[in-house]
Amino acid sequence: MRVLDLTDDLAFNGARLLVGLGADVVRVERPRLPALSRAEALHWHAGKRVVSAPVSPGALDRLAGQADVVVESGPLAELRGVRTDSGAVASRWPHAVHVVVTPFGTTGPRSGWRADDLVVAAAGGMAWLGGKPGGPPKPPPREQATQLAGAHAAIAALLGVIARDRTGQGQLIDVSAQEAVAATLETGAIAWIHAGRYPSRTGGVYEHVAHRIFRAADGHVAGGYSGSDRMWTDLLAWMAESGEAEDLTEEKWSEPVFRWRGREHVDEVVARFVARRSAASLGEQGRARALPWAEVATATSLPANPQLADRGFFTRVLGEGLPEDGVVDVGFPFAALPRPVRLTEPRPAPAGTPWRSERPRDRRDAGRGPAARPLDGIRVLDLTWVLAGPYATRTLAEHGADIIKIESRHRRDPTRFAPSMRLRPDAGIDDGGYFVNFNRGKRGVALNLRTEPGLDVLRRLAAECDVVVENFSPGVLARWGLSYDRLAQLRPGVILVSMAGVGQSGPWRNAVTFADTLAAMSGLTSETADPGEAPQGLTFGLGDMVAANSAVLAVLDLVAAGRGGHVDLSQLEAMAASMGPAVLEAELGEGRTGPPPGDRHPRMVPHGVYPVRGEDRWIALAVQGDEEWRRLAGHAGLPRLASASLEERRRREDEIDAALSAWCAERDGAELAAELQGLGVAAAVVATGQDLVEADEHLAARGFYPVLEHPLIGPVRHEGIVVRMSATPGALTASAPLLGEHTDRVLKDLLAMDDEELARLRDAGVLE
Repeated sequence: MRVLDLTDDLAFNGARLLVGLGADVVRVERPRLPALSRAEALHWHAGKRVVSAPVSPGALDRLAGQADVVVESGPLAELRGVRTDSGAVASRWPHAVHVVVTPFGTTGPRSGWRADDLVVAAAGGMAWLGGKPGGPPKPPPREQATQLAGAHAAIAALLGVIARDRTGQGQLIDVSAQEAVAATLETGAIAWIHAGRYPSRTGGVYEHVAHRIFRAADGHVAGGYSGSDRMWTDLLAWMAESGEAEDLTEEKWSEPVFRWRGREHVDEVVARFVARRSAASLGEQGRARALPWAEVATATSLPANPQLADRGFFTRVLGEGLPEDGVVDVGFPFAALPRPVRLTEPRPAPAGTPWRSERPRDRRDAGRGPAARPLDGIRVLDLTWVLAGPYATRTLAEHGADIIKIESRHRRDPTRFAPSMRLRPDAGIDDGGYFVNFNRGKRGVALNLRTEPGLDVLRRLAAECDVVVENFSPGVLARWGLSYDRLAQLRPGVILVSMAGVGQSGPWRNAVTFADTLAAMSGLTSETADPGEAPQGLTFGLGDMVAANSAVLAVLDLVAAGRGGHVDLSQLEAMAASMGPAVLEAELGEGRTGPPPGDRHPRMVPHGVYPVRGEDRWIALAVQGDEEWRRLAGHAGLPRLASASLEERRRREDEIDAALSAWCAERDGAELAAELQGLGVAAAVVATGQDLVEADEHLAARGFYPVLEHPLIGPVRHEGIVVRMSATPGALTASAPLLGEHTDRVLKDLLAMDDEELARLRDAGVLE
């Protein structure tokens, strides 16, 4: 697949992910972009050929004409491949799959606004979730907001290719970075929709699960005791072995609701237990006991991780002035290319044709005919629960896949059955907000997989499905007679995506992981620390949703190729791949000696979050050049600093931040953001969940929170679709299923069961 890369930092990750799929990527230089460090350039652009600027409109048209996909990003007004026809945005290259990533989308009242990662994280609601109570909001480290936008760009590219194989037509695909972030908040916005409240900054303590960062004797660990009852009972037994369980062995603490209400005390006892042990020993014992505990790794220590090394995760980048065997970089979320992957630094494209491939990809037609949505006619067996898997299958459903979700009262999905995850105190197993949001558009089948007849029905259903997605522990499917080899016999060409925490192989393969432990193992948690302080961690399931996007990409890659396969997707690897150039910076000696102070940036000053009028209200702004600074300084009444260069501004950053804090504090945040955007300065209010759902006129104009009718709740808003396809748009077609709602219909339609067989299975306790 030929990909023309016209991205800036909004979608660098999208083009990199396509390199990881084996795409032939040619990048056109964008001279107006700030120069990257060596580590950044190697990380984002290794494996590409580069066409030097300037590139004339005619030359750019020729390159686009030779490409299967064009990925372009930046402020809408600066995009070379987009034109406005009678007020509507259209592609200059209609034959191509043209993916356009802008800060706020190509339509709506803020379509012309500018943003970098900080401003996107603020506008999308992610910055609000980080930081300490009473302190300023803080986005996740390593440009997670723009990395999410890039991941959706890669997903969009493959959806567009699949659609073109059916229709023979290209299309413009609109990806809003703000919406990519707003769809990745876990409970950040849906708590407002379902409970009239929204999570706020907790300094690293999860609101809806009992997990957090604990200080060990020599470092830090992530862990907790939510999930199944065993997570608590086995942790309690571990503490009791050495007489350190204190009063937690009393019967009252065995009751989950009582334990949740007394969480502060429980955490204090656990913290004392953890503090007496090394971080490494806690991680090792956690894995041995199948408990979700992990040492907080750093970018420097990450390459020594035995699980990642055993699976060949790390990429080697070769280039001029580097060691002969290259330098180590984080790899890709899954092994689409043979591992270990070796890439060369970005090289100038040769004169004539810049492509490595002789011609664009052959068009493939899966034989399903034209479709309203790219995945129409594809059936997916969903064996996942909680967040990562359901998020992935939700995305597939949006674009046409028929999702058959297998559930049971005998394997209780916490998002149905755990009161803390229902969001609304009076919610039951069928109308909890968490489950409702992440499982819309699916058909639900209740199947007791603890029975042999239940497993037999599962095997029969698998034979009717094109894709199987599962997140069981390694080996479970094989024990059920559903190894990949067996699935391929039942359904030739089947795609199996296994989403175990750390993968199907390796010395840690049986590790139990939660989102916080994956972030800790990946190195990301370590970068949430303020200077001289402990890491705070992330208080929402970012790692789950990063892994989910990777699973979607894996499915689409195989569908586009017209073949089956087994994708061994390690959620740890997906998260570690989002560390950006951190490992390369350490390898090349460009790394920081500690966490960055606040939201400061090496190439942008000022760059941060500042208080505005109102209780706990904030604005994020990012100055991307000297001219922008002059305009801001003049507007903010700082004329004596207006001529300061980047170097001088960096020396006087504390002074500038103090002056801007005082000025912003007197202003209304929304009005100030609009004023600054009018000056060409990237800025946005730090949005809460309530802001996104109720007050964001731009998201409202784009219809980002559509309403679906739920049989118990009634009309309810849901997070919208991120990838907006102009010719084959996605759709939200149905609310989440009640437990077992579609059991009879699915088993009749797919397995030709009659009422007598259904009654016999129900009497035997199989369909519950």
